[in-house]
Amino acid sequence: MNQGAVFRIRKTAFLFIRRPVQRKYAAQRCAGVKEICQQEPGIQVRKMDKRKRYWMTGCIFGGIVTLVVLLNTAAWNSTAFADWYIAHVFPIWVNTYGRVTGLFSFSVGEWLLAAGVVLVVLALLLGAVWAVIGIVTCAYGGMVRLRGKAQGSLPKRENIIKSPIWGFFKGFSKRFYVFFAWALLAVSLIMTLNCFILYHASTFSEHYFGQDQEEYTLVELIQVYNMVVEQCNRLAGVMERDEKGMVLYMGSVGEKGQALDMADMAREQMKRLGRTYSQLDGYYPRPKALLSSDFMCQQYMQGYYFPFSMEANYNDVMHILNIPSTMCHELAHLRGYIYEDEANFIGYLACVQSEDAFFQYAGYLSVLNYLNNDLYKAWEESRSAYEEAAAMVPPMAVDNQVWEDNIFVVQEEWDRINGKAIIDTEVVDAAADVFIDTNLKVNGVADGAISYSRVVRLLLQYYKQNGFMVKC
Repeated sequence: MNQGAVFRIRKTAFLFIRRPVQRKYAAQRCAGVKEICQQEPGIQVRKMDKRKRYWMTGCIFGGIVTLVVLLNTAAWNSTAFADWYIAHVFPIWVNTYGRVTGLFSFSVGEWLLAAGVVLVVLALLLGAVWAVIGIVTCAYGGMVRLRGKAQGSLPKRENIIKSPIWGFFKGFSKRFYVFFAWALLAVSLIMTLNCFILYHASTFSEHYFGQDQEEYTLVELIQVYNMVVEQCNRLAGVMERDEKGMVLYMGSVGEKGQALDMADMAREQMKRLGRTYSQLDGYYPRPKALLSSDFMCQQYMQGYYFPFSMEANYNDVMHILNIPSTMCHELAHLRGYIYEDEANFIGYLACVQSEDAFFQYAGYLSVLNYLNNDLYKAWEESRSAYEEAAAMVPPMAVDNQVWEDNIFVVQEEWDRINGKAIIDTEVVDAAADVFIDTNLKVNGVADGAISYSRVVRLLLQYYKQNGFMVKC
């Protein structure tokens, strides 16, 4: 009997269980396994331990997935739950994990993000390799079938790829993708705890100003605009400057008379604001500059809040007058205010309520463009209404020096950044806009990136409640 016939008989006997030859073969096999287990009882124990370990790991993984789903579901459906979480749970992460990452002088979140990019790239590369292996295996199996060498069986990959590193590659791939799955789960949990839930809490204005259902007039917009312009024009004249006219920061003085740098001054201003608005009270880690600030400039980004590390990060290549409000803006996220318009407004308040003229100027500049843009939109929508409002309260002119100070990045830095950029700045900026807009909309911010300009409404609400508006 040739080997092929033996193979066929065994295969048939395996399929038709009732035949005596199968019972005999099965009995022999069971006897063999039993004999091995009797000789080496540790084999059975190890197999049971392995199954138990897999079962426990699967339960833990599934439990975390369930927790993530339940937390997001609760947040989307209950503002009260999100408010409770921010008041009682979220500060724990800032006061523990945030303090640990604050011990490092560099941005831990930036390095975690870089590690995440490496993991994703490696996962894609391994996936591509396995796809190629699958194609080769199928092609070779098809050739074997055509030649009739294996009687229609598909050879194992081990028999196709004869290489000493094959076993290592299989084991590495399995361990890597298990680790990758856990990493994705960790990211989902951290983003839920430190970001996603925050989007569904009560807003800053709801907490402290009440429901804002009022319609603000164009005259009121011009009044706030004029106040900001007046302060900008005044403060521009008292700034210390170098021989090129660039603003210099000479340090700040704290409430107790101690010398503070910009980052510590931002922390102090946020703590001071916490005396008025209780949710802003608490520990603030030191804001950190990003190593990738050049790339941030290409995105036209001033700062980032990293939920993975509970850090406030800022772009230290941008013009110096953008930094104070950006630091305070990112620190506001660490107190649970995740909406950009709220963080802009909080950063503005923290700066303009400072006794430091540099911080005050930076605060007023941070909202000047928003007010100017809204005023321009009003003029475009109805020139007659604009002219009527302007007749009652004429808009003030912004000094040239203010416009020169109100820049994102100085030209010399732009030339350096674009000169060494691997990807064109316009491409990076467009991609960043899509990412930010999508992220905001996914988290329930219907107008996406447009929400940044809603800071103007917060300014109007704040100043009207504080008796600034004058009826005309």
